[in-house]
Amino acid sequence: MGNKSKQDSFTKAFLERKPTRCSKCKGRIKYIGGGRYECFDCGNEEIDDFGKVKDYIDANGPAPAIFISEHTGVPVELIDGMLRQGRLEIPEGSPVYIKCEKCGCSIRYGRFCPDCIRSRTNNLKGVFFNPDVGEKPQHEIKHEDGRMHFLRDK
Repeated sequence: MGNKSKQDSFTKAFLERKPTRCSKCKGRIKYIGGGRYECFDCGNEEIDDFGKVKDYIDANGPAPAIFISEHTGVPVELIDGMLRQGRLEIPEGSPVYIKCEKCGCSIRYGRFCPDCIRSRTNNLKGVFFNPDVGEKPQHEIKHEDGRMHFLRDK
């Protein structure tokens, strides 16, 4: 499966799993941040997959994707997609990182390493924010167990 279709399937799966109506009264909901939604009618709070992962990491600290998946019910593929989108990051010193989709080097989040993004954008530096660019780990020390943690709220 190509990278474009991986992104498309992640987006489709993620959107299909987002709440669209209140589970209590079936009323309309609005996004309030951090993967949380609030019902306009009854005030009930709904949570999407990102919110479940964020809550798990906030409560338990960094953890491997498989553990997060087991405890939240969020498929590992969606957690990987959140890493690729830059919504989560793998901490420094982890023994496990994701790979740049172009050169295969280790990155903590995103789709491409900074070197590949620079070459893709003809060395334009700092002109715009690119959510696909990840960060290379400073040191690939093999001591923890591949835990990831929340990067930023989107």
